[in-house]
Formats: sequence, C-alpha cells, structure tokens
Amino acid sequence: MDTDGTYGTDEKRPPRAGRVPRPAGPPPPGLPPKPAHAPAGPGPSLADWLRTPRASDGPGVWTYGHVPRAAEEPEVATMRTLLSGAVISLLACMLVWSLLRNGYIPYWRVPPRLFTPNDWWPPLGGEPLLGSAGDVTMRLYELLVVAGLFIGFGRLGNWGEAWRRLVVARGRAVQGVFAAVGGLLALWLLSQHAVPVRQFVYSLLPLEGAGRERTASLVQGADIAVYVVVMLLFVWIGVRRHPGVPRQNSHTPDSLESPSIVPGGPDDPVGWPQVRGAGLGEVADRLEAEAAAGRMNDVDYARIRRAWESVRAEPSRAAAFADSVRDKGAGACVHPSGARDLPVRAARHDLLARQVLLGTVEDGDRNPYGRRGTRLALDPGVLGTSLLAVGPSGAGKTRHLVRPVVESLALQALAGQAAVIAVASAGSQLGPDAAYDVVVRVGDPESVYDLDLYGGTTDADEAATLLAEAFVGDVPGLEVRRAATALAQLLGPFRTAYGRFPAVPELRELLDQVPEALGALRTDLEDAGQHVMLRELDARTRQYGAPGDPGPALADRVALLDRPAFAGFFDTTGQGRPFSLRALEHPLRVRVDLPERGHADASRILARLLLAQFNASAAARADRSLFAFLAFDDASHTLTPQTVRGLQRLRSANAGVLLTLRTLDDVPEALRTPLLGAVGCRMAFSGVTTWDGKRFAEAWGTEWVETRDVTHRTVFADQPLTRAIHAFRKLVTGKAVTTDAVTVRQVERERWSASELAHAVPPGYAVLSLTSVKGERAAPLLVRLAAAG
Repeated sequence: MDTDGTYGTDEKRPPRAGRVPRPAGPPPPGLPPKPAHAPAGPGPSLADWLRTPRASDGPGVWTYGHVPRAAEEPEVATMRTLLSGAVISLLACMLVWSLLRNGYIPYWRVPPRLFTPNDWWPPLGGEPLLGSAGDVTMRLYELLVVAGLFIGFGRLGNWGEAWRRLVVARGRAVQGVFAAVGGLLALWLLSQHAVPVRQFVYSLLPLEGAGRERTASLVQGADIAVYVVVMLLFVWIGVRRHPGVPRQNSHTPDSLESPSIVPGGPDDPVGWPQVRGAGLGEVADRLEAEAAAGRMNDVDYARIRRAWESVRAEPSRAAAFADSVRDKGAGACVHPSGARDLPVRAARHDLLARQVLLGTVEDGDRNPYGRRGTRLALDPGVLGTSLLAVGPSGAGKTRHLVRPVVESLALQALAGQAAVIAVASAGSQLGPDAAYDVVVRVGDPESVYDLDLYGGTTDADEAATLLAEAFVGDVPGLEVRRAATALAQLLGPFRTAYGRFPAVPELRELLDQVPEALGALRTDLEDAGQHVMLRELDARTRQYGAPGDPGPALADRVALLDRPAFAGFFDTTGQGRPFSLRALEHPLRVRVDLPERGHADASRILARLLLAQFNASAAARADRSLFAFLAFDDASHTLTPQTVRGLQRLRSANAGVLLTLRTLDDVPEALRTPLLGAVGCRMAFSGVTTWDGKRFAEAWGTEWVETRDVTHRTVFADQPLTRAIHAFRKLVTGKAVTTDAVTVRQVERERWSASELAHAVPPGYAVLSLTSVKGERAAPLLVRLAAAG
C-alpha cells in the first residue's frame, strides 16, 4: 500500500565511537513488550488506496493519484504585464463609460428606440416616463452596455488571471482585503448613480400613483436590497478559492480529496467484482469483510489478486482458491515463507501498480514541462530493460536506489509476482535478514545456506562455460571459449566417474595436473569403461603447458576460492544447503553477502559467476510469469563481453539487472560503450567525473532547442536635440543608447553535457533516463531523490 516511513529495524549496526556497547540481554522489567507489527501510519486506508485512480503518461511516472500535465508549457504573462494590463484596461473602461454617460459619444441611446414600439417613447426624443416600458427598456439597455464594457475590457486586460495570480495566490487575507476595498468602491459608485443598477431596479417598482411616503419606502427598500446583494457578491469573491490556485498548507499534491470510484459500485475493487462475477459471491464477501475489518494489507490484496489471475488462466484451481479464502481469509495463498509483509519498509510502494517511489522530478528548465514536479517511480516495466547507475562513494546509490528497488521486488515476491536476488558486500544496508528467504554469507561459517558453484546444471559443457566466464572473463588476451573447453575436459570425466562435479579443492588439483588426482580419476574411468571421457582427459593432459593454454590461469583463479575462509563452501557432495539460480521460477527473496573486505578478488569472481548464471537461468526458464531481477550493490570488475551481450536478451525473458558503479573506469574500456547501449535505463548521480559524464552525454544524444541571440547596437543620432537627449541619458544611466537585435534559431545540442553532469547536479539529485520493455522512452530527467529510512 501507499505507505511512508520506516516501521522499525532489526539490522545490526556497529556502536557509535566513544561509547561502550551494552551487553545483550532481556529488556528491563516494567517495559512493555515489543509490538508484533508496525503501528498504523498516517497513510490512506486500504479501501482509499484501492479506489484512488492511477494514470500514466510515460515510463517512470508515479501513477498513484497522478494528474497528467500538458506536454508544452503554456505562455504565461509576467506579473508586471498582468498588473499593467489590468490597470490600463480598467482605466479605459471607466473612461469609455464616462464619455457615454456624459453624452460625449452621441447616438448610443438610439438602438432601444429602433427595436421597440413608438408608443413607449415620448415625442421629440425626450426621456421616457418613470416606470413605463420605455424606462425599463432604457435602464436595461444601459445596464447591458455597462456589463458589455466590463466583460470586454475584462477579457482584454485578463482581469481573471490577474485576480488569481496577483491576489488569490497571496493568501486569503490579501484576497479578503482586496474584496473589501472593491466592495466599498462598488457601493460608492452605486450611491453616486455612476452604475445604472439602482435606476434599473427603480424602473421595476410600482411607483405610478403611489404617494410620496409610499414611493420613499419602496426606493429605500430597493436600495437596501441592492446594497445587500452587492455586499454578498463581494463576500463570495473574498472567500472563493479557484481550482487552479494551490491551497496553502497542502502537502499532498498527488493525492485526491475524494476517490473517483464510487464505494460499493460495480467497479469498486474493494468488493472484488471479478470474483463476484465468476459466481464466487461468498468468497468475494469474505475478502471484502477482511478489508473492512483491517485484517488485509496491500501485500495480501496483490497476492490474492495474483492467485485469482492464475485461477482465470486455469479454472481447475477455482475450488482450491475458494477453500483457501474461506479458511484463511486475507492469509489465503500465502507465500511459502508464511510472511505477509516485510519487517521494515524504507521506501514508499504501490503494489497495485508494482511501483516504488524514487524521487521527484525537479521543476526546472532542465526537464520537459510535462514531467516537471511529477513523482518518479520504477517498476518491472522499466527495470526489465536493466539499469546502470554510476556515482562516487557516498552519493546514495545504496540508500536511494538499490535498497528501494530490492525492497519493492521483495514485496512483489511475497505477492507471488517476482523473484529477486541482491548481491552486496557483507554489512551493506539492504534490509534485515528476516526480509529474505535465503541469505548466503560466503565465507561465514555460521551461514545456513551455501552457493552452488555450478548453477544447478547437470551439463558439463554449460557448467564449464559459466565457470570460464567467471574465472577468466576479465583476463585480457585469454579466450573464454578455450578456457571453457579446458574446464569441460575435466568436469565431464569427473561427473561421469563420481556422479557429481568436483569441489573447489578437487578442481584445483585437476587444473594443476596433480598426478594422484588425475591417476585416481583415470582409474575410475577405465573401470567404468568410459573411453570417451578418457579421451577428453587425455586431451587436457596433452594441452597442459602448451602456448596459450588457459589451464594455469584457471588454476590461479580457482586458488582464490580454495582458501581456509571458504572451507565447507561450494560443497558438491549434497551435505550442505546450496542455493542455485535454477530456483528463479519460484518467488524467492535472496541476498548474497560477498567477503569484499578480506577477499576482494574472490568476491569479483563470484559476482561474475552469479551474473553469468543469472543470464543463463533467466533465459532458460520454462515459466517466465515471474519477474526475475538481480541487483548488484557494486558491480565493479563484474562485467565481461558475454554478460554484456546477455543483458539485452533479458528483456524478452521478463528479467532485468541493476548495476551500480563508482565510475565507468571499473569496466574495461572496450565494454563501456556497449554497456551503455545494452541497458535501457541510465542513471548518473551527483559527483560523476567529466570522463564518465562524456559517456552518458554520448549515450543520451542531442536534441533541437530554440536559442535567442541578442545583439546590442549603439544608436548614433543626427539631430542636435536627439544627441542632447542621448548624452543626458548616458550621463544619468552610465550606458550608451542601444537597440537590440534578436535572432531566433533552432540548434542541435546535447541533452546533458559532460560538464553539466559533473558540476550542475546538486547533492541528493541524479539524472535518469528510462526505457520500458515496450519501447517507450523518457528523456534524461533531473530527479530529487527521496530519502530512505
């Protein structure tokens, strides 16, 4: 649900410097127990959240309560222009009416006589009798002329816009003061008969034949009525708030005051109309009651809706779905872990649209008008094209990007919509362990789960290809294909002989051509009659030590994993609990902690291995209904030519990757341009170097912009009087008299230059471009990142 803030945290943080950590123990007596769940926040209820309309006019738009803006910025007059136009038009209106009223403009009273009977008017063009039809007609005509002048000059001077921007926008107090002044001025004009309102009302009174006292009473009552109506009119003007003017103290611009979906209507999502329409009215009633009682949250709704979509695809599941809802209510179809929410939320999510709020597009000239001030979010529709983020240490990549995205996909995993794997160094703040189903701490003896070095495959050639990519994919001048062949010549015979792949120490011995290891393997193959595998093993023996042999390089890289810190890891005997990326067909939440601090080279090998296995496993899935995502908190020295090519194939596999880098220098130079072309979303944080900015500027290309060149030319006068005036003006102002020549033209410029990316992006901001899997694009946007935590 659309929820702000952090519910709490179970993360272990180091003690502050200068403070002695207290021993862990039970809480002091007398304190209340820790609450089992988060307190209710100030956000909307589940029903209001569901009924809030969602609209999108481009990729990355936070659709919750979004109101699309115009694509082009309308021409808005300046305050000075509005004020001068309103004042001049008002004075012109008063002047014209004064000329009409005092007879300086002849024949303006003739039209009523031309279109009415002659017996309404006295002969010789005199004034009609008071109370006669001619009198009523003439007063009405005068009143219409005044109204026409008022409306005409009001439109000419744009009085309505001037009132809204110059008065109403400054607050209720200013609006009330101006309305009071205007009301007093109107009453004075009425009392002086300057406006023919009272005259028109008098013409409607039955004054003919009435006595003096009766006439005075009627006139006095009419005056009071007119004054009261005018006063009420200006009171209404003083309190009315225009819809185009923002209200003061309003901090929820994207929320609607009233939902557009009628509660209880046929389209009310709270009532589960699709379930009810399928004949499961009892199930829909139970779900509606769970929501009304507050026992259903946003994850429950998204999860049950996902389960209902599977029922519609396979109607045979309808009975099981109905039984689960009847028995468990909002807890039906729960995630295998039994969790219905995350213990901590550090960002704002909308599971109905599968979005996470990333920040707000800066309301400035650097951004397109239609996106200024709108909120920006990420969803599987744009993450499916993969995202590359570059920024120095401390720029907020983990806090503002990686954790919100991982958290969003973890919530979607609980709803049965995604599978997420987060890879980070040990100690990274990507949420508590309770927020994940599997936590692999490589190198930690207390880790419950292990990592499958072979990615769950049983094919020796596939396993060799993935290992070769991880071990020597970053070695210049060494062909990965030859390394994969060398590994396959060892993995195939070993699996044939023992029914499993070798562990890390065994693989190292085979690559180092240890006689005892090779002899034992050869003997077992001979006993089993595996002559084909013996030929593979002999080929590896002949190639060992030849020029260009990848064996020694592979052995050196495997030795990085054959360390005492990794003893017991990468087990292939079946005694541990290895995690394999073949599990991407299940809605898992996985976090892999790499020992970056003490074993940096080994961590990079494992990161390359995970990326290669993810590319292969995501594309090989039989069921691609789940969105698979791999997030790297630091992808330095992780990318290889093959994995960069694999990123583009993830779009059609309903998968994506998030890569963060401190600088593009952490990627081989030959891969920097292909990497920026392979990903659909690119993000440059504040503080990037001009060298990195140049790469982003090239990737974002150019656009046509309108420029104005102003040329100042000195005016030389020929007449003595004009020369004297110009000399006096120069003496007063200190500037020569000039004329301006303006040249407007269309030029092609970079959307963001390298210098602007390096120096014009403030701290806490980033420049982000998006591409959806459907091909929709969003130009680079300057975004103010939302604070997490």
